[in-house]
Amino acid sequence: MSLRLLLVEDDRELRATLREALLVEGYQVLTAASLAEAVAMYGQTQLVEGGTQGFDLILLDLGLPDGDGSDLLVKLRRKQSTPVIIISAREAEGQKIRMLDEGADDYLVKPFSIGELLARMRVALRHRGNQVRAAVTRYEQGDLVIDLANHRVSRKGDAVHLTPTEFNLLARLVRSAGQVVTHRQLLVDVWGQEYLDHTHYLRLYMGQLRAKLEDNPAEPQWLLTEPGVGYRLLDTES
Repeated sequence: MSLRLLLVEDDRELRATLREALLVEGYQVLTAASLAEAVAMYGQTQLVEGGTQGFDLILLDLGLPDGDGSDLLVKLRRKQSTPVIIISAREAEGQKIRMLDEGADDYLVKPFSIGELLARMRVALRHRGNQVRAAVTRYEQGDLVIDLANHRVSRKGDAVHLTPTEFNLLARLVRSAGQVVTHRQLLVDVWGQEYLDHTHYLRLYMGQLRAKLEDNPAEPQWLLTEPGVGYRLLDTES
């Protein structure tokens, strides 16, 4: 199952950019643009009890319109060990030291590269026992090319138009290319926990993907069915 992140950032453009990059990497991303929204989204039960529906990592800006992100960090650290990475334009050494002493796992000064952010996230998650590898974002097999980072799919050199849901389903299979992804995993990661019983969604969208990507959708060569289990994208080494 995808790791669940909370991104707290008031800059709309940066928030959208980071969210898109994190989604490509396979994370589930919820966003908040203010301190109050972040607190509400995290939820009082998570702040107190740390239930299974909490977040695996928080990316936290400091300069929020209704307060300082450090207030959320302090509140979290009273009860939680959720990894927190500060993302801020404040670069004073004293500020960094204070945030790290108050419980931040890392501190990134804006502007930063997506690659560095992802690497630091993997380190923070690894320290909490979550082994996270860099995601597979490009798939090439025969005349099929899938570039998740640039949101492009082509077949025989021609661009293939996919709906957002079709693309998200294909992306989930790309990130586990060669491995079976169960019906449950696909439903949760693409649609959400509340869609666990909607297996007809999978059949419908898989049929649409095969119609766009396969020479013969009835006898697929890329998007394979594992009867009673799930689906698998043909391994690039096959």
